[in-house]
Amino acid sequence: MDHSALLRESLLDQLRAGVWRAGHRLPTERALCEQYGLGRSAVRRVLAQLKEDGLITQTVGSGTYVSERIGSLLPALDAMPTAAAISPAELMEARLALEPAIVELVIRNATSADFARMTQCCERAEQARTLEDFEHWDGMLHEVIAEAAHNGFIAQVFRLMNQARTQGEWGMLKRRSVTPERRAAYEREHHALVAALRERDLPLALTLTREHLHHVRRNLLGS
Repeated sequence: MDHSALLRESLLDQLRAGVWRAGHRLPTERALCEQYGLGRSAVRRVLAQLKEDGLITQTVGSGTYVSERIGSLLPALDAMPTAAAISPAELMEARLALEPAIVELVIRNATSADFARMTQCCERAEQARTLEDFEHWDGMLHEVIAEAAHNGFIAQVFRLMNQARTQGEWGMLKRRSVTPERRAAYEREHHALVAALRERDLPLALTLTREHLHHVRRNLLGS
């Protein structure tokens, strides 16, 4: 398990154990960086995931606090399979089954704000100076696309899938497989997919989604 995943599981364990209860203030980002040997951006990504799950709240100038809804949210979160138990092969199999299936919902329900977020993810991925940052914005793009379906269950499933992408095995495969040429190809494919979704071109969006996922699977797993 990499350090980001270790931080997430450690925070969850302390929430489950009641070390921090509703309304309690969590350690600062700086303290978490020092304790877990992580950079500020990695800590912020983990906290952002917990915030998306509704487990914490953040107030500018004040800090990070345990959500008042923690008691009802933790059991539902624990009922889902853990990201650490999902292999890269299983993750790709799930993505190939699920991502094309939601394209029609995205085309039907996505708003201009959704498309703006997709474009921002593409731009941030292109600006990323490290593979870790590129992988983050790559994953965020697919999560934002899922959120554009405006279906709460689908959004929750895709957050779990993104958590699986932070696991050590996926990261190891990604580092081995991503060359500058492949990264550039992924960026082109992302732009083309977002454009097709924006134009609400269902056949093209479906084709581009499947082609992109097959491309990623071949590069990662060789099949």
